[in-house]
Amino acid sequence: MNRAPGDLPVNATQASAALPTIEEVRAAAQSVYRLMLPTPQYRWPLLCQRLGTEVWVKHENHTPIGAFKARTAIVYAEELLKREPGTRGLAAATRGNHLASLWRWRRNEKNWNA
Repeated sequence: MNRAPGDLPVNATQASAALPTIEEVRAAAQSVYRLMLPTPQYRWPLLCQRLGTEVWVKHENHTPIGAFKARTAIVYAEELLKREPGTRGLAAATRGNHLASLWRWRRNEKNWNA
């Protein structure tokens, strides 16, 4: 993306410009699927019956770290390295899912500290 993480739009025009392009979404998907399989989705008949419509549940708890955050960490770290190629490390102020996500990404990178 051409924006720095954390940059917030201040009006509707900026908000539209802040959305990722389809090319950015596809590039992010390639980065993610290089490291993890798609998240399983299941149709739950009783839930469908209760809600009166077809419902598919995406089971993030079945990902390698049990959370959706792995995708975010992968995309963020790769974007950071594109923007700042000299970056040699990344600190995470967490012991949970974000850190596990970064660690998973880092295992696939060389010369990088997390």
